Amino acid sequence: MQKIKLLAISFFIILLMGACKKEQMATVSTANITEITTTSAKCGGDISDDGNSFVTQRGICWNTSPNPTINNQYTSDGNGSGSYTSTLSGLVEGVTYYVRAYAINSMGTAYGEEKNFITGTTPPPPTNQPTVTTNTVSNISATSATCGGNVTSDGNSAVTAKGVCWSTSQNPTIANNKTNDGQGMGTFTSNITGLTSSTTYYVRAYATNVNGTSYGEQRSFTAGTFTDSRDGNVYHTVNIGSQVWMSENLRYLPNVYPPNYGPEVGSQSGVSGSKYYYVYGYSGTSISAAKATTNYITYGVLYNWLAAMNNSAGTSANPSNVQGVCPAGWHLPSDAEWKHLEMYLGMTQAQADAEDVFRGTNQGSQLAGNAALWTNGTLETTSGFGTSGFSALPGGYRYGDGTFNELGLLGYWWTTTEDYASYWLFDRVIGYSRSGVYRGSNSYNQAYSVRCVKNN
Repeated sequence: MQKIKLLAISFFIILLMGACKKEQMATVSTANITEITTTSAKCGGDISDDGNSFVTQRGICWNTSPNPTINNQYTSDGNGSGSYTSTLSGLVEGVTYYVRAYAINSMGTAYGEEKNFITGTTPPPPTNQPTVTTNTVSNISATSATCGGNVTSDGNSAVTAKGVCWSTSQNPTIANNKTNDGQGMGTFTSNITGLTSSTTYYVRAYATNVNGTSYGEQRSFTAGTFTDSRDGNVYHTVNIGSQVWMSENLRYLPNVYPPNYGPEVGSQSGVSGSKYYYVYGYSGTSISAAKATTNYITYGVLYNWLAAMNNSAGTSANPSNVQGVCPAGWHLPSDAEWKHLEMYLGMTQAQADAEDVFRGTNQGSQLAGNAALWTNGTLETTSGFGTSGFSALPGGYRYGDGTFNELGLLGYWWTTTEDYASYWLFDRVIGYSRSGVYRGSNSYNQAYSVRCVKNN
């Protein structure tokens, strides 16, 4: 009887210990790397122990430096324990990559052992075909880009055609879209056109002689986007005439203030003082909370004059090429640059020069975007609505009395150009009930949206 009691007690203790197992990070191992190509590879992992906590995400992470984490490139390959397979893509040929499996549960992220591999390289063409390299892609806009290449060997036969070819699929050939940029050896520049905004393209240089066509290394790019390295915000861009504009309001937000903080109309603090940043409708000081609002995501940030110019002092009259709050390679547009945009869309010189009126016939409609966000669904005149790709939205403004106004009705944007050197500044306004664009002068103490134009 005593033995039975002891056995029962022991069994109870075992059950109790099992029920009280402590949660910990999962145990994961990294699979072997297989199917290595010039731009991809296969890997994966095996979660042998979930640490008594369900694995909510698993995959692999990789980088060109050792000890990669999920802050680098990674895949997401389901959840739970057991083995899984992952695909690494978008790699660069001839580069060493480091890979680890990972598993996330309530206790954190666990990593498997590190493995590494080198992507393949494109074999050189036969000696009787040309040798060509591909240039870096540049001048990327919503519909075009610049590339090119260098024919370093003609394969002992004259090069009869050279250029670049591109596609939305990898390893494009001359059966896809292509340019024809002459004959012979040497460097060449190619203009890629007819692209679709926000679409990823792959491009290779090519050279053809009597023995066949050879290709350079593959490059990839996304049409019509720009990434601000300061905060990771991605912006769509648009070519209008000879200019490249961001087709979204700037969202750079190093600080945020309630609307009743900042300069007032009638004070000189708009000319010299502090930089203020606002998000329409937000009255706190938390940057993360402001960025989570719909108005921030849709309309961006409202900047007072000093924040837009990114300085704490007055400006000289009519400055140009001022980077201001814009990212490197971009700048705050001047009054003249806005005029150039407007006249490209059809304004006359006299209309562009007019002040304190809505000018032009339908440039406001052309510049506007997303009709559903404008009061009554559209502008009064809808001829050519949204055709420019500028996508102006009615983000309102912060008035000098410390209030937000005109969301859904008007959009306001800064220029760098002063009207009267001591107090007034040219701006641009697009309104829901007008098809033109207002060119007026207003106080430094307001807070408006910012559009950036690319440096030439």
